[in-house]
Amino acid sequence: MRRRPSRRATKYGVAALVSFSLIAAACGGSDDDSSDEPAGTEAEAPDDSTSEATDDSTVEAPDETEPASTEIVEGKLEIEEETDIGDPVAGGTLRYGLEADVDGLNPTSSALSAPGLMMANAVFDTLTAYNADGVAVPYLAESVAPATEGDYSKWVVKIREGISFHDGTPVTIDAVILGFETQKADPLVGLAVKPFYPETGATERIDDYTAQFNLLEPNAYWPGLLTSQLGYVSSPTWLAAALADPTLNQQPVGSGPFVFDSRSADSVTRFVRNEDWWNGDVWLDAVEFVPVPDADTRAELMIQGDLNAMQTSDPGAIQTLDEDDSIQQVKDETGEEGFVMINTGMAPFDDIRAREALQLATPVENYLNLIGLGELRPATQRFIPESVYYNPDVAPVADDPAAAKELSDAYCADLPENCTDGKINMELQFPAGSVVLEQTGDLMVQGWGESFNVEIQTLPQDEHIQEAALGQYNTVLWRQFGAEDPALDNVWLLCRTVGGISLNWPKSCDPARDELLLAAQATTDEAERVALYQQITQLIADQYLYIFLAHTPWVIAFAEDVHGFCDRESPEGELLRCVSNGRNWFSSIWISQ
Repeated sequence: MRRRPSRRATKYGVAALVSFSLIAAACGGSDDDSSDEPAGTEAEAPDDSTSEATDDSTVEAPDETEPASTEIVEGKLEIEEETDIGDPVAGGTLRYGLEADVDGLNPTSSALSAPGLMMANAVFDTLTAYNADGVAVPYLAESVAPATEGDYSKWVVKIREGISFHDGTPVTIDAVILGFETQKADPLVGLAVKPFYPETGATERIDDYTAQFNLLEPNAYWPGLLTSQLGYVSSPTWLAAALADPTLNQQPVGSGPFVFDSRSADSVTRFVRNEDWWNGDVWLDAVEFVPVPDADTRAELMIQGDLNAMQTSDPGAIQTLDEDDSIQQVKDETGEEGFVMINTGMAPFDDIRAREALQLATPVENYLNLIGLGELRPATQRFIPESVYYNPDVAPVADDPAAAKELSDAYCADLPENCTDGKINMELQFPAGSVVLEQTGDLMVQGWGESFNVEIQTLPQDEHIQEAALGQYNTVLWRQFGAEDPALDNVWLLCRTVGGISLNWPKSCDPARDELLLAAQATTDEAERVALYQQITQLIADQYLYIFLAHTPWVIAFAEDVHGFCDRESPEGELLRCVSNGRNWFSSIWISQ
């Protein structure tokens, strides 16, 4: 095994402004999950649909004075009432430990992975939000509905009146349209938007508070896209200023419960209470986000009291938190998956024999035991077994080095120029600075060693994501998918998102798969959707694009004096989802004084 030093990717002259988390968070390798940085997209279905869920998503609380439990069961978020903690009180600063920092906090141009989306949740409101039943409901929007009943290709969005951004600019539909069109026109963020809307006429202004959005194809689950980055609404005054002065991308202006105060890259980003927030009382004086890339260090800081909240998907850190009875935890396995992702657009993995050989040689059992530490559930696909879309016929393909060697020998006999000493030459890439990822890389090299010569490359996370988008990799450790509805993971799978810069990261185009994906987003017949997604899952497995390792166990932890983290409500009083893909919200949180 050889290790190649970090290098700067310079194509297109960008250092990864990639905001591919637009419909979700989707990036590569993080310290928290050896299978990497963010995950899938987000979406939600009409009321008659069923979302992916698991019994393993729970809130663990200390003693009898905290929330007893929260479970996601059959797509529902069930919360037991808190007892004996009194009424919320104002005051206090929540110090929140993040797994990484981001390049900026501008929803139209910045890479908002799980940490970026977490910070954005403090300062921006989204047009819709998921309720506790997993349905996207109006939030900053007053209503979101098809323009014509049964036609899911045209949606009308009406926003609430009388709301202002933090800089005093009124929130109107023009701000919504400007944000959307700016995202769509961005050379990088637009990659996640442009493929799904007409080149012109994607938006039609109806009045000061209403607009119609026109899609290329019907998507019954489109409102779910507005729960995340696509739905963040920014001050048009700030967007114009940030276009002229990009340093302002670090100083976001939204309409949310907290107002930007200060930011020091890789140190602390601070937001203070919005005293005039439109959706009720905000209890905390401030939220301070502190990036601590090493998950074990982050957990220790939490236990020592230097942090009073944190996110992690690292098995070791989760175990450390479990050992402290004073730590409350919200555990969620309903989201993204961890895997080795394979680039089919270049040798050696443009040949399916090499891809299958790699999967057969992958030491999944050792990964689960040595890296997963018993915390990770094995994955064979992008759905957990409790999901209605899970395909039980997709069997594990791994831990068979002898079968892998037969395929690699055949490959090298036909293509010796891609082999050395009878083994296929390849590269494995993941972000630099992560002990867990280093251990995972070493484990993979050991398992692949009989059939592959593996060179490891480590890069800073932003460069790592950029190289994946540019197709400058063989394999990467990755974390992705995890949308509340799978239709909104289509951005990672359709042929139209393959290109010089791709969001279809494996660069795999399959028209038959596209047809099934578009059919599944167009129908609200749940039985039909189940059959379609099971076919899609089998196609993906047959093409050996992803070597699934484990379902990501996101944990959001809070100190024992932190309350209200699952009490957020919509303007109509509906209880909203507590956590999603490694992030939570802050408007309802309070600290005992």
